[in-house]
Amino acid sequence: MSIIPEKSKTRRVQTLNELSKRKVVEHNSLITSIAKMDKTPLKMFELAVSLIDTDNPPKDQTVYLSKQELFAFFKVTDNDKHSRFKEAIQKMQKQAFFEIVEKTSNGFEFESIVPIPYVKWADYHDEVTIQFSDKIMPYLINLKNNFTQHALSDIAELNSKYAIILYRWLSMNYNQYEHYSAKGGRREEQVESYRNPTISIQELRIMTDTVNEYKRFTNFSKKVLDIPLEEITVHTSFNVTYEKVKKGRSIDSIVFHITKKQVADDSSYKLDDRDYIDGKIRQEESENELVLQAMDSPYTKLLMEQFLLSYLDLMDKKILAGLQKNVYPLYDELKELRGLKGVKEHLAYIRDKQDDYSKKNIAKYLKKSIEQYLPIVKRQDIDHE
Repeated sequence: MSIIPEKSKTRRVQTLNELSKRKVVEHNSLITSIAKMDKTPLKMFELAVSLIDTDNPPKDQTVYLSKQELFAFFKVTDNDKHSRFKEAIQKMQKQAFFEIVEKTSNGFEFESIVPIPYVKWADYHDEVTIQFSDKIMPYLINLKNNFTQHALSDIAELNSKYAIILYRWLSMNYNQYEHYSAKGGRREEQVESYRNPTISIQELRIMTDTVNEYKRFTNFSKKVLDIPLEEITVHTSFNVTYEKVKKGRSIDSIVFHITKKQVADDSSYKLDDRDYIDGKIRQEESENELVLQAMDSPYTKLLMEQFLLSYLDLMDKKILAGLQKNVYPLYDELKELRGLKGVKEHLAYIRDKQDDYSKKNIAKYLKKSIEQYLPIVKRQDIDHE
């Protein structure tokens, strides 16, 4: 087993952390276009798009990607990764393009765009220069309306072209459902249609570039619907099912049903939650003892410094007792592996990812975060050994 230097491991963790924060923003016309490419160029395109700041578009349509990011995104660790990277770049430039169809008052207009015509890299440093086509840029930066945002980390987990295409299209619809649910402006049935979008088989075949493939519907549904939707449900923030709509004896269209996964229930994740105790509430004396230990813990101070705990939280005995019982022992494990500095870095990272829901369920958020992070650290140490 090869030994991975400590600096390399740290960079890889930082790279994965950075990738998990990235968003991909694209015009809806690009999402509904025909992606004439397989999964690797499509994923590489999504990774490059995640580097674009739409408020400050890149100069000369150029972004700079780290090889470390690229290898982490594709989960490539073998010695052949550089040659595989070169092959993927060549394939993307020689074979990959988007076919965009726009409806106008006079009929349909068709565009065929090679999205990334120029890539430059060297074997002696980490930077990869990627230049987008000036023809693709309007679909990536002029996003005042009709655009979709989705998580790059969701795309990273998908292993088939059809799963990526469907995920982007489902995100486009669900984003509209969330927008109009919050802002209004649509009738109730219209809003629900975004959460339960319908697409004809013909449109679906065009979008997935399968007009001349999988002629039998059983093969088509397995390759383009069943397997990809299982991937999406397992690896992304969506749960998706579908039903077939017949017209006569033939399948005419597909209705998808999208629900967003809930990370947690609506109650605060405190000591008396069922995940924290074995069905019974601790006696008050034990709870008070845990509270006193939590008040004296250096981790409480760190959480306050990172604004993950508020003074109101310090008044809640159940939050403090829950932290002392279920979270701080895990921080002790991380401290043994990475020192107190490692705990600080972890807290700084999850602070940046915190949203309104996690603020209401702070103990649950902290516990889940460290439970997800510890196995990564332990695997890195095993690799190093």
